[in-house]
Amino acid sequence: VQLQAFGGGLVQPGGSLRLSCAASGSIASINVMGWYRQVPGKERELVASITGDFSTKYADSVKGRFTISRDNAKNTVYLRMNSLKPEDTDVYFCNVDGLLLNHMTFDYWGQGTLVTVSS
Repeated sequence: VQLQAFGGGLVQPGGSLRLSCAASGSIASINVMGWYRQVPGKERELVASITGDFSTKYADSVKGRFTISRDNAKNTVYLRMNSLKPEDTDVYFCNVDGLLLNHMTFDYWGQGTLVTVSS
């Protein structure tokens, strides 16, 4: 399974970005798709996640500003980030877990994508 993340970049405070992460490979089904971020020296923290039946969870710090969504036909998860703040600056990682065609479970991380919020 490969995960490719896109969409990071530099944005001014108050601006918006959309991250996307596409999973490919011998995938039978995907369960939870999520976005995490990692501040240097700290553990990776959940930003948002979405289950197969579209149930979502958000970190308190992003509620009302970020929206996670998924396209099951494309095995892709998105993170729409609005009203960005300097403290949202971080490397964002996608995570996907599910079932392979050989009936084994998988849990993979994508490469990080840097989001910088600065004027």
